[in-house]
Amino acid sequence: MSRVLQVLKWAVIVLLASLALLWIGDTFYAHHRMAHKTATDPVDTIKVRPIYLIPRKDGRAELDFGDPETQMCVHALFPQLGYNPCWYVIKQSKKPIPIA
Repeated sequence: MSRVLQVLKWAVIVLLASLALLWIGDTFYAHHRMAHKTATDPVDTIKVRPIYLIPRKDGRAELDFGDPETQMCVHALFPQLGYNPCWYVIKQSKKPIPIA
């Protein structure tokens, strides 16, 4: 049993170290791209059109589309430079916002 726990402990340590190295590399790459401006700027603006989910009295729901908004995001795996990643912003923009 102690052998299984030892292997599990090492697996968790390797996983955490890999995630830490991935985050450090992502941070370094985003800051490097900000310092050396090129056509591929890491910070971008995306137009997002919110979708509101409005319940009706008959039990069904109605979708209402709001006015487009611009959101700042960063092209990275993790949140960097105070912005959410663009892949996350796009994913969240497709989810309807429930209105009670």
